[in-house]
Amino acid sequence: MVVLNIAMIGSDELAKSIAKAADQRDVHTYVHKEMDGDGARILSLIRPAKYPERLPPFLNALSTAQVGIIEVTEVNATLGEVLVAFASSGITHGVAVLNPADGSWIDQDQVAMLFKQAGLAHWTFEKNDGPHLRECLYTLMDQRIPDLLANAEAPLVIPVDQHFNVKGIGLVAIGYVQSGTVSVHDELILLPANGGGSAKSLQVMDDDVPSATAGDRVGLALRNAKEEHLTGGTIIVHPAVEDKRTNTSVPLAVEQHVNSSVELKVSPFQKRALAVGDVIHASVDLQFVVGRVTAGDGSSLKVTWESPLFIRKTNPPQVLIAQLDSKPRIMGSAKLNKEE
Repeated sequence: MVVLNIAMIGSDELAKSIAKAADQRDVHTYVHKEMDGDGARILSLIRPAKYPERLPPFLNALSTAQVGIIEVTEVNATLGEVLVAFASSGITHGVAVLNPADGSWIDQDQVAMLFKQAGLAHWTFEKNDGPHLRECLYTLMDQRIPDLLANAEAPLVIPVDQHFNVKGIGLVAIGYVQSGTVSVHDELILLPANGGGSAKSLQVMDDDVPSATAGDRVGLALRNAKEEHLTGGTIIVHPAVEDKRTNTSVPLAVEQHVNSSVELKVSPFQKRALAVGDVIHASVDLQFVVGRVTAGDGSSLKVTWESPLFIRKTNPPQVLIAQLDSKPRIMGSAKLNKEE
């Protein structure tokens, strides 16, 4: 099974023309599955229903996605913020659909220039037709198969966004597998509590499965784990391995940051410069962590985080930096190095 997660800014009507509605919370999801000789090929649209009022669900969708789709209904400041958010998240490929309100008109050349200025020159403009858009997304999936398979072989990282007790099953954690593969009976570590547990059973799309890989949204029943070790910011990883007998050394998949040096690549439409004392947010792997700039200005900063921020050690994704009282709220993308 191969899953392509797609961050979407657009209407419920457009999403339903592409895929079938699934979960309808702050972030609405839509799923389309096709079978071929190699198994299921799944498109999973992730649509933050309350954007632009609420920014974090949009940033979580970007954290999970490999490509995007944007429905352009008008050219305004919100469109500019959407474009820089996709670009700052490293989502350089996707599809745009022009869909002006009745009686309105949108200049595609003008919009295409905005996409290019934001760093999305490789996005394509497609007609408003669900089956056609579905085929475009499958083409993007085919182009990313090597990357998707490689990500499944990387160290395990699962940010938890829901957890609860289920009668007869026990403690269940739900989240997207950002990288790696988790299998039934795997030993696991819950960070930052550093609590242990093991995978009792796994569900993907309501089906019991022996394993879940990068891209899957997994329900993970935990054995011998404590509920107090699960929070909205929990990251599940495999434990570190130090085996002198076999000369095997495997570190934890993530590094915990309390203080970071931040090299910020400022987004093209952002006029504001960060300075000492400013409060910012970092978004990466479905984390949304508050920090305060303690030194530096502009693009080279020192930041202290209010709660631990976990960064993958292998091929870390771009960290999106936001400031909620700026316009646009997206400051840009950043590379973080741990500071003691």
